[in-house]
Amino acid sequence: MTKSITVLVVDNEPGFAALAGEMLERERESITTEAATDGAEALEILERRGVDCIVSDYEMPEMTGLELLERVRETDPDLPFILFTGRGSEEIASEAIAAGVTQYLQKESGEEQYALLANQITNAVAQYRTETELRESERRYERTLTTLHETTRDLMRAETKAEIYRAAVETAREILDVAVAAAYAFDPTAGALEHAASTRRSPELGDLAETFERGEGLIWEAFSEGESAYYEDVRREDGADTAETVGRSELIVPLGTHGVLVAGTEDVDGFDETMTELLHILAANTEAALDRAEREQLLRDHDRTLTQQNEELTRLNHTNEIVREINHGVAQASTRAEIEETVCDRLAGTDRYRFAWIAASDDEPPAPTAWAGIDAAYIDGIRNCDDCAPEIELVRDILESGQVRTVRDVLENDRWTMRRKEALTYGFQTVLGVPLAADERRYGVLMVHVAGADAVGEREREVLAELGETIGHAIQSVERTRAMLTDSRLELELAVGGSRLLLNRLSTHVDGTEPITLEGVVDRGEDGIVLFVSAPAAADLTPLEASWASIETLSVVSEGEDKTLFELTVMATPFLDVLRTYDVQIRMATAEDGTSTLVLDVPQRVETRALVEAIREEYPETELVAKRETTTTQSARQLDTHLAEQLTDKQFEALQAAHYSGFFEWPRESTGEDLADALDVSPPTYHYHLRAAERKLVTMAFDGYSN
Repeated sequence: MTKSITVLVVDNEPGFAALAGEMLERERESITTEAATDGAEALEILERRGVDCIVSDYEMPEMTGLELLERVRETDPDLPFILFTGRGSEEIASEAIAAGVTQYLQKESGEEQYALLANQITNAVAQYRTETELRESERRYERTLTTLHETTRDLMRAETKAEIYRAAVETAREILDVAVAAAYAFDPTAGALEHAASTRRSPELGDLAETFERGEGLIWEAFSEGESAYYEDVRREDGADTAETVGRSELIVPLGTHGVLVAGTEDVDGFDETMTELLHILAANTEAALDRAEREQLLRDHDRTLTQQNEELTRLNHTNEIVREINHGVAQASTRAEIEETVCDRLAGTDRYRFAWIAASDDEPPAPTAWAGIDAAYIDGIRNCDDCAPEIELVRDILESGQVRTVRDVLENDRWTMRRKEALTYGFQTVLGVPLAADERRYGVLMVHVAGADAVGEREREVLAELGETIGHAIQSVERTRAMLTDSRLELELAVGGSRLLLNRLSTHVDGTEPITLEGVVDRGEDGIVLFVSAPAAADLTPLEASWASIETLSVVSEGEDKTLFELTVMATPFLDVLRTYDVQIRMATAEDGTSTLVLDVPQRVETRALVEAIREEYPETELVAKRETTTTQSARQLDTHLAEQLTDKQFEALQAAHYSGFFEWPRESTGEDLADALDVSPPTYHYHLRAAERKLVTMAFDGYSN
């Protein structure tokens, strides 16, 4: 449809302006006219509304056609102006052309002149509009280039990639006047294009896709190929998901390895050459800005890393000095308590650490045994809170894993919310836990509190981890020295339930309230384990030999008025395997109604927690009832050692069996023949080994033994 043309006809002759307008409208449907009878009226009409062309007479009172032309040219130098006059002369024509008239046409009789005039009007307006649009396009292009230059400066000043992506899409939306503009950044780790920034003309256009996975969609295809792509109508493209497109027509320009810049219109083929060129210029500037931002970020990261390394080296040197002082102090300590106090005092006495404390592994729940740099109120808060304290949870984790653990910021850690007030009061944010270990035994945990968030570097953690090993070996050394002098041992009393324990199952076959007792254990290595078990006299356990796969042999050793002594042979039990691993002896074991009470003799070097957990892993219904420390004399300990060295394995087995079976009681509860059967040897052989063991024992008692 032809665009309408508004024509202002000016003539002072009454009725001619209206007649001329009517004739022009008849010649061209696109022409609409308005009449004026003089120049002043024409100017008033021009102020009220715009027109596309003026057709004016030359001779008019007060203001001639050329004078009107001069007034019009003051505001619009290019508006089509046709001088349509009845007075024709070369002088007037020359004057009109000099004044800038568009066309000069002399009035004649007949209607043909209006066809010519309409044709001139149409041509003049078409040329005027083309030139106007061209000038506007040039001005718009200049404004766009100015905007691009300003954007380029903004892009080059932006500090982050996020700011660059945001500026790019906003500029694309402004200079191209598109419906949607978006930027997607490439994430090398995820191998996908992630939404970085976008702008839309209206919310009705829908949400943009957040991610384009590898090989997914037209946007990924353009990025992977590194070439821009233009789609006049995305809906006609094979494999295109309209839900993930940014418009009906799309222009996609890669930003090097950084990602892509995408623009979309709601119309089919909505991009001309100028828009395409502008988006490519914008994309090139954006890519350059992203390159620059990436380089600067690398430089900042490098500078930050160097600064951190220098700070860490300073802290490390300080820490090494502290460690040397601690090592010197620990070397002079003679007890575990002195070692722990020395470590805490030296650490808390520096500017580096706020305070320090140590929790021993033997306590349950773990609790501070030594501390420095902190008042007792904080320590009491840990002790009184028991399992709810985050410190105790951290200590348990370190004891279980044997690894250094760090809480980088207690103010941001949900598990440490309850310690927020204390952290602000005592001035710490970082908490470091170091295991105190030696030869796979964990003696406890050193807890260090440091000011500032994430204040302990990797190298410092390594140094403190080595310090933990040094402290662990020092504790091990003083405890071994103490054990050599006092032979101090632990006595643990356990309650073990569950049918998996053989003693518990045996107790369920005994009527009444009398318990059964494990009198002794003879470990014969590959030949099995011999257990001597006493039960009430009325109990009969012998049928169990045939019905229980866990029992190799079961027989009666002796029968008394109150109890019967049974001998059982088993190949192995998980409980005895654990005791053998930890070098633990059974001092007493009784069972009643499916629950056993066990008293274990534990060497001082064995970690109680580890032993109990090992038993509990095999027998979950295990509870620690009591823990007592016992001390034997030096001579008794040496006698045990010397006896074990003097007797052969067979002689030791014979002596053990006689002791556990009541052979030395009077009256005897067992005979040599019974014990020979229990050990699966002939009676003469058994008596030979027993006599030899008795002779060596008596010789040691009367003649003495060398220390």
